[in-house]
Amino acid sequence: MREILVTGGCGYIGSHTCANLADSETRVIIIDNLINSDIRVLDRIQSISRCEIVFYKCDIRDKNELRKVFSKHSIDAVIHFAALKSVADSINSALEYYDNNVNGTIVLLNVMEEYNCKKIIFSSSATVYGKPKNLPIKEDFPISATNPYGYSKIFIEQILEDLYKSDQLWRIAILRYFNPIGAHKSGLIGENPSGIPSNIVPFITQVLVGRLPKLKIFGSDYDTKDGTGVRDYIHVMDLADGHIKALEYLNNNSELLTLNLGTGEGYSVLDLVNMFENISGQKIPYIFCDRRKGDIDKSFTDPQKAQNKILWKCRFGLEDMCRDSLNWQNKNPNGFS
Repeated sequence: MREILVTGGCGYIGSHTCANLADSETRVIIIDNLINSDIRVLDRIQSISRCEIVFYKCDIRDKNELRKVFSKHSIDAVIHFAALKSVADSINSALEYYDNNVNGTIVLLNVMEEYNCKKIIFSSSATVYGKPKNLPIKEDFPISATNPYGYSKIFIEQILEDLYKSDQLWRIAILRYFNPIGAHKSGLIGENPSGIPSNIVPFITQVLVGRLPKLKIFGSDYDTKDGTGVRDYIHVMDLADGHIKALEYLNNNSELLTLNLGTGEGYSVLDLVNMFENISGQKIPYIFCDRRKGDIDKSFTDPQKAQNKILWKCRFGLEDMCRDSLNWQNKNPNGFS
């Protein structure tokens, strides 16, 4: 049985990937410090996969604890999600973001090398493209950033590129994904932010279930069709499938692979609001607020390279994403509490 280590596996994208990854031939091992996640998600992942998940409460910056995990298992590959991920918070807490995201990844890579585990899928972000001059975004576009979160992803990508150049026994996939939304169709797991959500969809769904009084839309003067920001929203289950397809590819190919994961379609914030209103039959009260630092007007990808290289393609549209997000929130109005 192969053993796959998933860092940050109790988080939003990590939990959905683990639910899809666990099977009779794969033992999933999760490490998570639970700063931005909930231990109660483990039982739900196991209910979906019907497989036992091995869990260690561990911070990726703790080399000794990581060594204990690697010494207990014959880990074949690592899927690396563990990171702080708020654009706004990164501007106010830059050192914390660099320490957790960049330093944590270096510690992880060092321990992987010690135990001769040289296969990793890295959770990067479309944020690395900064403010693109052209759309749709392709993998060979210049990279830059407008905030420390984005720079932390760029720095890690550079580290992985240099690592591969120094030792081509490494098999590395860098997945730059766009805006994940949605939830598992069972409603057992979904996006469960702590405090007031920084992402648009959980903000909308919490308004719809009465947890929040009204939606705050940050920016109404972007260069878009309705003045609100446009993003490439991707169903989290499509994203989870992308990680599994990338892992299958690395099992047969030794290379440094960089892919965009998105639908190739751009939708505005008001498009989302309208879709949720149609699905729920409720009006969503909202107000416009000032733009957030670091946000850009538009971002959507060309997903062709992922389709060609790892035979991956999105299966779900915007209506599916919104319906599954609302299903999760209706079944769990207070998250995992």
